[in-house]
Amino acid sequence: MSTEIIGPVAAATSLGISQLQPLQSTNESLQGAGSFGAMVTQGLQQVNEQLLATQGDLQALAVGDVQNLHQVMVRMEESRIAFQLMMQVRNRLLEAYQDVMKMQI
Repeated sequence: MSTEIIGPVAAATSLGISQLQPLQSTNESLQGAGSFGAMVTQGLQQVNEQLLATQGDLQALAVGDVQNLHQVMVRMEESRIAFQLMMQVRNRLLEAYQDVMKMQI
């Protein structure tokens, strides 16, 4: 067993990672990903669409127009998990904002 120290470049090469991409500058990565507000808005719209689809499924279930009850239950659970995730992200963002506001200059 060899105890030689392998540098990061040699380790990447030995693992088969031959195509390492350089990091983009912060400005380039922000332009490519869009603004943070746009990402949040898009996420909220997706959760809202999922909740509205689930509401339609539940209305169809109440009327008796559902062919596959299992699919309705799966969509309900997916909507519940998406909503919980959205609430946790909101809570973490709010905590981070409050921490920043508590910092003294």
